[in-house]
Amino acid sequence: MTLSQLVLRSMKKNIKHYYLYFFALIFSVTLYFSFVTLQYNPSVVDVSQGVKVAAGLKAASYILLFVVVFFVLYANLLFMKRRSKEIGLYQLIGMSKGLVTRLLVLENTILWVSALAIGVGLGFLTSRVFGMVLLRILEKDVLVQLIFSVEALQMTIFVFLVLLIVVLIQTAIGIRRVSLLALFTANATADVKVKRFSGLQMFLGFIGLLLIGYGYYLSTTLFELESDNPNVLFYKMIAILVSTIGGTFFVFRFSVAFILNLIRKQKRGHLSIQDVLSLTPIMHRMKSNAMSLTTITVISATALGILCLSYISYYSAGSTAKLNIPFDYIIMNDQGEGFIELLNEKKIEYTQTDIELLNVEVDTSAIYANDMPAGLNMVTKGPMIITKLSDMQKEMPGLSLKEGEGYITGYSSMMSEIVKLEENKPVELTTSNGEESITIKEIRSDSLLVYYVTGAGMSIVVTDEQFDKLKADAMISEQTIWSKQIGIDLAESAQLKEVQAIYEETTNNGHFEVTKDDGTIDSVNMDTQEAYRLSMLDMFGLVIFVTGFLGLAFLMTTGSILYFKQMTEAEEEKASYTVLRKIGFTTNELMKGIYKKQLFNFGVPLVIGLAHSYFAVKSGWMLFGTELVAPLLITMGVYVILYSIFAFLSIGYYRKVVNESL
Repeated sequence: MTLSQLVLRSMKKNIKHYYLYFFALIFSVTLYFSFVTLQYNPSVVDVSQGVKVAAGLKAASYILLFVVVFFVLYANLLFMKRRSKEIGLYQLIGMSKGLVTRLLVLENTILWVSALAIGVGLGFLTSRVFGMVLLRILEKDVLVQLIFSVEALQMTIFVFLVLLIVVLIQTAIGIRRVSLLALFTANATADVKVKRFSGLQMFLGFIGLLLIGYGYYLSTTLFELESDNPNVLFYKMIAILVSTIGGTFFVFRFSVAFILNLIRKQKRGHLSIQDVLSLTPIMHRMKSNAMSLTTITVISATALGILCLSYISYYSAGSTAKLNIPFDYIIMNDQGEGFIELLNEKKIEYTQTDIELLNVEVDTSAIYANDMPAGLNMVTKGPMIITKLSDMQKEMPGLSLKEGEGYITGYSSMMSEIVKLEENKPVELTTSNGEESITIKEIRSDSLLVYYVTGAGMSIVVTDEQFDKLKADAMISEQTIWSKQIGIDLAESAQLKEVQAIYEETTNNGHFEVTKDDGTIDSVNMDTQEAYRLSMLDMFGLVIFVTGFLGLAFLMTTGSILYFKQMTEAEEEKASYTVLRKIGFTTNELMKGIYKKQLFNFGVPLVIGLAHSYFAVKSGWMLFGTELVAPLLITMGVYVILYSIFAFLSIGYYRKVVNESL
């Protein structure tokens, strides 16, 4: 038999082991080639003016490459271990280590070249689909061309050729370093002998749980800075990473095995077949599985956290635009009369909200909480926008004030997490006659004022009587620049594009200016709400696209590795299943124990990963958007569903092994 015949027979025999590995390789090549191809697609690169699409896709391709390298090297180690007996038999019948190495090199080369060819073909076909998905996310109405990039092909071939060489070197070194006896006993020994747990192991297991809890606690107090050191936030973030990752390893290495040992002890030797097939294998393998399960958990948590944060930004684009620009169109100081006249002329239905504005110097020091973060110097006295109650009640009918009371509006959720304000405390308004005190009844995050006017900061609502009194003040009247905001909301959103053109034409593309008393000109370029929303999509659309597909790559990596490990363990335990089947146990009885084992192997890393990502997202989500619950539930729900597919595949493989064991 020639070497080529032996290679083909070996590959045919091992195809059931290779198919998911082969699929994952094809998926990696497809995704990488598609990303690189998109960098050279003019339809995609030229569509967004505010974001460097090509640069973003290039950065994503580097991250994807890291994922592929990690996956391939780890998977290759698993398959080498799984085929150890086969490799030992080759040497036993007289094949030298060099010949065995050539055989495996030839197998891998055929596998990789095939995956590369199929992946490039699929990448060429799917690159247009990916481009359409990206433009759909960005809400760009552009026809995406289907192009074949020679540069992308060259880069893909080079990257995966280098990776193949690394895999072949890894395989050759592995064969030459391992003895014949070690090859035959690689899968025959347990990872750790199940014995009585020492006090140190119990202590380390408990420490692992405490470390995770401490990391979660730090994440909830991330912005509570009690030191003057400007690097305290960075130190907190490092402490969170170290405690959660270290705690996760200790939990898998000591806590889980210790808890399972306690469960076994409580049964006083009366173990059911389900216990034998679930508790014991997990405990025996926990020493070697601890690092891999920790890695999978951390990768899952990282990928899921990034996905959640990017989706929060994308999902919140509309609400963020509404928060910063409360109306479809904004006119300042009656300078857009032509715009309103054209709307009336074209009989376009709309609602108009007029809000009078005053610019008053306000001292807000009394409303800031005493536990302000150390090292943070807040400007507590300066100019603020004052509005009157009746104007705000047009859109906020629930507001009501007594004489001497006021509301603070526009205090963002991000700032409220860092700096706390207290209600029922006074603020001082500077007038020509001295200071006037207003008691703040409530602090609200919503506002009817465009962020250009407020500087994305707070404003104060006072009673109409108080407003009129301030308006009559000569000093306040002199320092007020923008005295009126007119908000226009269309009755039909389908007319946004038509009205946008009218707005740009009649307001000089949203440009407003006013001449101050000293002769200087203050100007502002006002976006419409829809234009602001689209700019947010331009900013975060590429991010959610890249993180979404990288998340899929991470998911494929972690899920496939877990599945490969379960395939290996199933084959190693096949002899035990044969004995149990001969005794009289049915497939369904054996599968009950296997279900518990798979619930642990897939469920525990997933649950811990979800918890890690939740606390990571919860600590800083307000920096990325205005919505938390819906994006979080959607992202985690999709991830759990896709992740569960690998668990079902693993269970299906175990059932097949159990059925074939008799």
